[in-house]
Amino acid sequence: MSRIKRGTITKKRHTKLLKQTKGYWGQRKNVFRRAKETLLRALEFAFIGRKKKKRDFRSLFITRVGAACRKNGIRYNEFINSLKKSDIKINRKMLSQLAIFEPDAFEQLVNMMKK
Repeated sequence: MSRIKRGTITKKRHTKLLKQTKGYWGQRKNVFRRAKETLLRALEFAFIGRKKKKRDFRSLFITRVGAACRKNGIRYNEFINSLKKSDIKINRKMLSQLAIFEPDAFEQLVNMMKK
């Protein structure tokens, strides 16, 4: 029986990884071992970043809604509490959009919550 050489598969795997690390600095782009370490770390940061982005945007929405509430003479926590008590299910992103693009509608909502 003839011998099977597996160099092509390894070469393919290495090439695929090195293509992903294009643009990295020094050995991180052309030495497989260094490139793999760097790529795994980069993918980890990317995953963390996607989760962090959600947190950052929620905080932005809260800040916007809080500012619009103060402008209409109510505190943010009172506003959110009264929304929950009156069983109005609207998320902070939509409240933020209302506050920015439809200030009159947001003002009506605040007046409803003040009562």
